Parts: sequence; structure tokens; C-alpha cells
Amino acid sequence: MIERPLFTPEHEAFRDSLRRFMDKEIAPLHAEWEERGYVDREVWHKAGANGFLCMSLPEEYGGAGADLLYSVIQFEELWAAGQTGIGWGLHSEIVAPYILRYGTEAQKRSYLPRLASGEMVGAIAMSEPAAGSDLQAVRTSAVKQPDGSYVLNGSKTFITNGWHCDLVIVVAKTDPAAGAKGTSLFLVERGMPGFEKGQRLKKLGLKAQDTSELFFNDVRLAPEQLLGGPAMEGRGFICLMEQLPWERLQIAISAVAAAQAAIDRTVAYVKERKVFGQPVASYQNTRYTLAELQTEVQVARVFVDKCIELLMAEKLDTATASMAKYWTSDLQCKVMDECLQLFGGYGYMWEYPVARAYADARVQRIYGGTNEIMKEVITRAMGLPGR
Repeated sequence: MIERPLFTPEHEAFRDSLRRFMDKEIAPLHAEWEERGYVDREVWHKAGANGFLCMSLPEEYGGAGADLLYSVIQFEELWAAGQTGIGWGLHSEIVAPYILRYGTEAQKRSYLPRLASGEMVGAIAMSEPAAGSDLQAVRTSAVKQPDGSYVLNGSKTFITNGWHCDLVIVVAKTDPAAGAKGTSLFLVERGMPGFEKGQRLKKLGLKAQDTSELFFNDVRLAPEQLLGGPAMEGRGFICLMEQLPWERLQIAISAVAAAQAAIDRTVAYVKERKVFGQPVASYQNTRYTLAELQTEVQVARVFVDKCIELLMAEKLDTATASMAKYWTSDLQCKVMDECLQLFGGYGYMWEYPVARAYADARVQRIYGGTNEIMKEVITRAMGLPGR
């Protein structure tokens, strides 16, 4: 396979350290977490104590000041191992960067160290029952009061880390008549009057990852809870758009890692499993199928690695990230389906990792913007007319 020059020996040492942590603190418990629908809160505390949360934050805010390649490794290892119940990625590389990039100094010092330590779990609330990929259609409102405070009303759904979260960034309309320019982001904490968490949602996959509904009923927010302060009112949609390339690349990184892991497991299985007295690997259909899948995953990995290079150089554009997200998540689902088929009836059994990987893969084509939306983004970048 093609060498990956992205990673230094220091990165690979970190990968080994992360694997040891996963083997000790996650692997023995993950099946139990899948049964009940959420991970132990203690794993967040241990991750923080071992420096696995918010690694890219500056040291002054509790992070390690590490480059994003350390987070890339974390996405790869968790998805390759099928340990998808851990919502560290969203916490560390979506929630914390929003606060770091757009927050006031007081907000940074208040929240970032607690996110880095695992004292607080972060979430971001975009999707609503009637607004998924179309963020301009959100109905949650934050009405400004004469004293400068806001009253937040609305509901959100499909919120990763929603049940565990202590801090949630809420997308809300501060000026519904202004369209995208009337969207703002608010920092809402656990325990605020009127902020309630709904039931943990039961999902096709990612079963150990807590996903919940959130409800906001006349939640009164001080001006200090507006992300970035008064100057950022109405600029929430811009913030969301600026961060989407990295969010979508995270999905692509995870997709390629999961697909490669599925191929590796399948290769090992077909060498051992016999049908009509012959190893499944001896049949041409098996070998050709795996050859095709490995070729496509290798192509995907090279493309995604190039996207990572562009991200590190702050040159990754939205259209390219959208290409990576849609193509790799489609490929991930294809690989899981083909690999499951090669496992035969055993592939359909939940105890086999390929069954869980098959179920986990499906949502990758939906969140972060559906793949149909990704194609719209790409066509607009090509200058093609749309509706």
C-alpha cells in the first residue's frame, strides 16, 4: 500500500498510546454501552486526564497545542476499532473550536479548560424536527429583551452527546426576517431553567453514542451566552459555513478508516472459513471482490490524505470537502455491504464486528449534510445553474 508521509514518529507513538487506552478503557465495555445507549461518564474523565480531549487547543486553554493530525489519528483508530460510541470528535474538534475561534476571551477561559479536562461534555444543536441539512430553516428562536438578555424557545433532535452534555452550542434565529443573516449561536449550560433533555434516541447504528432530543422552553440567556458577544449576533450562519469543511473531512477520515478495517477483517475471515471444503478466499469472486474494494479504498485514502494536507495549510475549500464526504461515505457503505456478504450468515450476527460496522456506516451519508446536499455544493462550485 502507498506510504502515508503525513505522520511523524511522534504521531505514530501517539497512535500506539491511544490504542493502549482504547484496549483498556473502551473495548471491554463497549458492548455493554451499546446495550444501554450511552458510554460511562468516567471514560470522559479518563480521556481528559490522559490528554485525549481537545488536543488541538492552545495550552493556555487546557489543550496540548497539538496539530490536527493527532485528532485525525483519533478518528481513524476509534472507527477502525468500531468503538463508535465515543463522542470525542464532536466535542474536541467541533464544539471546542467554535468557542476558540469565535468566543470572547471570557467564554474561552470559562469553557475550554473544562472541555479539555472532561469536566464538561460538549454538544452542538443544529438539526430540528423540520430542519436537517437546511440550516437556514431552523425555527428555534432567541428573542432579545429590553435588558439585553435573550429568551430561547425551540427544540432540537438527533443531537450527539445530547444526553451527556453539560454545554451545548444552540443554533437559533435572532432575526427570522433576515434569513441566514439572522442566525446566532448561543452557549447553553446544563441546569439552566427551561433547558430539558428528551429521551435517548434508539438508532440503527452508533448504538453506544448517546443521541437525544433537546428542548428549550423560555430559557433566559444573559448577553454573555451569545457566542462571541454582541458583535457576533446574526453571524452564526457564517460561523457554521466556515467550519463545515473540517466537519465533513472528519466524516471522510472515519469512513476510510472503517472501510479499511472491514477489509482487513474480511481478508482474515475468508482465509479461515471453508465452503465446500475450500477456503472462501480460494474462490475468484471473493478475491476479485476484495481486490476491487481495496483499490477503491486506497484511492479514497490518497484523496483524503491530500485533503488533510490542504486543511493543515488552511486551503481546504467547501466543495472539495464535500466531495470527500459524499464519496467516501458512499464507499464505506458499499464496502460494508460487500464484506458482510463474504461473511455469509455470520456477517448478519451482531456479535461480529462487520455487522456493527454495517449499521454504523449508514448515517455517514446523512449527517454533516446529506450526500445529496454535498452534490449540490459541488455543482455550485462548478458554476452549474440550480434552482
